[in-house]
Amino acid sequence: MTEALMVTKRDGRLEPIDLDKIHRVITWAAEGLENVSVSQVELRSHIQFYEGIKTSDIHETIIKAAADLISQDTPDYQYLAARLAIFHLRKKAYSRFEPPHLYEQVKKMVRCGKYDASLLTEYSREELDKIDTFIDHGRDLNFSYAAVNQLQGKYLIQNRVSGEIYESPQFLYVLIAACLFSAYPKETRLDYIRRFYDAISTFKISLPTPIMAGVRTPTRQFSSCVLIECGDSLNSINATTSAIVKYVSQRAGIGINAGAIRALGSPIRNGEAFHTGCIPFYKLFQAAVKSCSQGGVRGGAATVFYPIWHLEVESLLVLKNNRGVEDNRVRHMDYGVQLNRLMYQRLIKGENITLFSPSDVPNLYETFFSDQKAFEELYVRYEKDESIRKKTIKATELFSLLMQERASTGRIYIQNVDHCNTHSPFIASVAPIRQSNLCLEIALPTKPLNDDNVDEGEIALCTLSAFNLGALENLDELEELADLAVRALDALLDYQDYPLKEAEVNSTKRRSLGIGVINFAYYLAKNGVKYSDSSANNLTHRTFEAIQYYLLKASNKLAKEQGACEYFNQTTYSQGILPIDTYKSDIDVLTTEPLHYDWEQLRSDIQQYGLRNSTLTALMPSETSSQISNATNGIEPPRGYVSIKASKDGILRQVVPEYEKFRNQYELLWDIPNNEGYLQLVGIMQKFVDQAISTNTNYDPSRFPDGKVPMKILLNDLLIAYKYGLKTLYYQNTRDGADDTQEDITNCESGACRI
Repeated sequence: MTEALMVTKRDGRLEPIDLDKIHRVITWAAEGLENVSVSQVELRSHIQFYEGIKTSDIHETIIKAAADLISQDTPDYQYLAARLAIFHLRKKAYSRFEPPHLYEQVKKMVRCGKYDASLLTEYSREELDKIDTFIDHGRDLNFSYAAVNQLQGKYLIQNRVSGEIYESPQFLYVLIAACLFSAYPKETRLDYIRRFYDAISTFKISLPTPIMAGVRTPTRQFSSCVLIECGDSLNSINATTSAIVKYVSQRAGIGINAGAIRALGSPIRNGEAFHTGCIPFYKLFQAAVKSCSQGGVRGGAATVFYPIWHLEVESLLVLKNNRGVEDNRVRHMDYGVQLNRLMYQRLIKGENITLFSPSDVPNLYETFFSDQKAFEELYVRYEKDESIRKKTIKATELFSLLMQERASTGRIYIQNVDHCNTHSPFIASVAPIRQSNLCLEIALPTKPLNDDNVDEGEIALCTLSAFNLGALENLDELEELADLAVRALDALLDYQDYPLKEAEVNSTKRRSLGIGVINFAYYLAKNGVKYSDSSANNLTHRTFEAIQYYLLKASNKLAKEQGACEYFNQTTYSQGILPIDTYKSDIDVLTTEPLHYDWEQLRSDIQQYGLRNSTLTALMPSETSSQISNATNGIEPPRGYVSIKASKDGILRQVVPEYEKFRNQYELLWDIPNNEGYLQLVGIMQKFVDQAISTNTNYDPSRFPDGKVPMKILLNDLLIAYKYGLKTLYYQNTRDGADDTQEDITNCESGACRI
């Protein structure tokens, strides 16, 4: 009789192989799933058994075999593979399948420095026992395979050197809730913890990477986006560089406003020397951004902003270009080009744009953001002043260069600074919006940093989350979800630490939040409407009206309880002005939907009690967190029914929600004939969204003669976006001929604020 092959258990013990045990685990994982075959997984595994093989290696082989079977025809393999992966994960974390009691988990993890020690000082054993009853560990089995991989790769507490994992997903969710509501009164906080835990663990509210990875750990910095403004001095440039390093190291994506830096050749110290221009300092910022890998969670990344009328703009526009040499390129950051109405008018009329160094034209840079009428008057006056250094270029030539570089790199972004300030919750003359962030959805006031006086500077932070539209049964659910999201994120502002005073002042006095959406494509599909034909316009208007209304109502309610934010008087809300008062009226021809909520009563309540938060909405890409919720990301149409996303952990397949039921309702990205319908929807959203929206434009060259997208089309879409009041444009995607019906290869350099 042949001796049984021995396998190595996770604890190092040897025991005879048990093929029935393998079969039972796969059968357990397949329970209740359709169109999956246990035998198919076993056959696909092709396990090459050998003496002493590790049981963990066997398990990983089976997981991969199940994951390889994921397709649009057999989507449930993504859940079978996920369950196998959860089984494996728990075995690694606890040496058994059943998770420990919450108190034991917290005590152990605090002792080894992985969890915030305040969990044991803020909560009694009795309270932790009660919180343990809220946890439904069975929800771990609702993840897709891509979600489990993202959780293991980015979010679960682990030793990133050894690969040891210390927790399973439900502990992540419940302890985030416990940390955020720890300062609430004891008589109410357990109820808020339970309700918030239910909302995030059932994917109704989606959380960003910094919160998922950081809340419950000793590191207390969770803002997704950090906006840093640089002035025109070495002091400010050095302060900016230092701030970049501090925040990149703590998982934040960076926006850098560098538009005030004077141009090459400008005099320094009354002509004692001449200025080296922007590029050397951009290189300094790039080195700072890439100096940290954000704790292994993701690489640092930043977007630098400057006005289109800057004297160096022709050199700045080509910084990402593959042509040229390293001396005149800064390729590892992205760039945001700032435009306004006057620049567009010069384009439409076929006129010229005059380029200046901001240092040569007093107040022009300031009024560019704060006062459009004053800017135009100054700009025209400086154009006529022959004593001022300047350069004149045809507007069509400059805009064509801008759009050519946007098309070739995909990463030259647009900020319409007038829309950012005229349709804004901030009073432009007091707190102008001068920049956005890495993902082009944050629009908050900043002030240049100054090493000599930290009270002068202001770093803007925004704390994000999103509603999962696909998980809603009706819009009335948003009232409860909005209250939970606002309370949790507002509490986070006081719970987190601030490496720099300039950021603490902004966060604690403005208390800005950015709550967006995920799963919009699925939401449209299940409602039987599309991006391209205006059929989704009314639904979009109803939905985003409800979102903004309920968020404002929640913040107003919180202000009644805890007081309005200190800088509330710097917002237009304090003047009784709401987003429905300042949007671009061109939107009115796109939808017949009336307003459904009592905005006048809300206006009155806000004027009486204020708002706890200066801002409440921002629509972000949500590239990673949408995978956790098995949702389509942000507001974007999917490229294929099955997305294949490259991550540092490998290739992950994910099928769009309810593919079998709604496959004929989904509108895939490259089936959409042009950008018009999508831009209409974003314009309708922007009517209600008080910050900005990560808005992509997409082009298929094969639709055009000679396989080239005409410049006329690119410029027309840019003008349409401006006409509908869009504040920003994010990626420009160009189809490369791959088979997008089957896969969506996404290369996200940073993911820094893709919540």
